[in-house]
Amino acid sequence: QVQLVESGGGSVQTGGSLRLSCAASGLSLDSNPIAWFRQTPGREREGVACISGRDGSTYYTNGVAGRFSISRDSAKNTAYLQMDSLKPEDTAVYYCGTAYKCSWYPQSYDYWGQGTQVTVSS
Repeated sequence: QVQLVESGGGSVQTGGSLRLSCAASGLSLDSNPIAWFRQTPGREREGVACISGRDGSTYYTNGVAGRFSISRDSAKNTAYLQMDSLKPEDTAVYYCGTAYKCSWYPQSYDYWGQGTQVTVSS
């Protein structure tokens, strides 16, 4: 069965960095896209970054482009989200998910991890 497990969240000050991990089992990240989304209370889940399984193309939403970087390690079947220059507005629970192709619609994703909390203080 498919399982995604996020880790690496924590509390940092504005301008700090974190690296999130998403360990996948039951599917190969060489064949399936994986994306990072985030969600805060009372708001819809929003896309952050996605990496294509077939060619490794990466995509970012405007709010994080230039600060975040998504990558994957095929040997570990794990995806990462490197987050630099963090801002308080980045505070959220971060989730990884898989879909048929990269999309900014959370409804497109078949599987989600449990999420990891990221808190950025002023």
